[in-house]
Amino acid sequence: MAKRYTSAVTREEDGQLPVQTGALPWRLGPNKRIEVLLVTSRRSGRWTIPKGWPMPGKSLAEAAEQEAFEEAGVRGTIDPKPIGTFRHVKTMLVNGELEVDIVVHPLWVDRELPKWPELGQRKRKWFSAKEAAKKVHSPELAELIVQSVKRRHPAVSE
Repeated sequence: MAKRYTSAVTREEDGQLPVQTGALPWRLGPNKRIEVLLVTSRRSGRWTIPKGWPMPGKSLAEAAEQEAFEEAGVRGTIDPKPIGTFRHVKTMLVNGELEVDIVVHPLWVDRELPKWPELGQRKRKWFSAKEAAKKVHSPELAELIVQSVKRRHPAVSE
């Protein structure tokens, strides 16, 4: 079964890495500057964005939106156009380590829910874009955060 699942999410036939999808949740904070919501991973406790495997019947953007709800308890408007990708090494119980490409979609957050599916398994916290970029482990994700904010609101990118 694990082999069937892994082959369903890989792109080995064309020599590319398996794909996951992620949401970059953002909002305008009280100071009218863009803030980015990060969550902790369940295993390492590192700050990252909500992300997960593609879902049958959903686009990558829709799956990213679902992951943001499940992992961070937020709802909003997902951009169907990705802002980029970053590499991530997942530690999987069955297969050990697996390198994946994560396709990132910005999510304008308009609701933060008091309860959500992974409440108690993760922490969530709003950061300035600059601080969020420092908190994430991946330099590629840090650059995506900085560049995304600059494109969305050049005057308030700090």
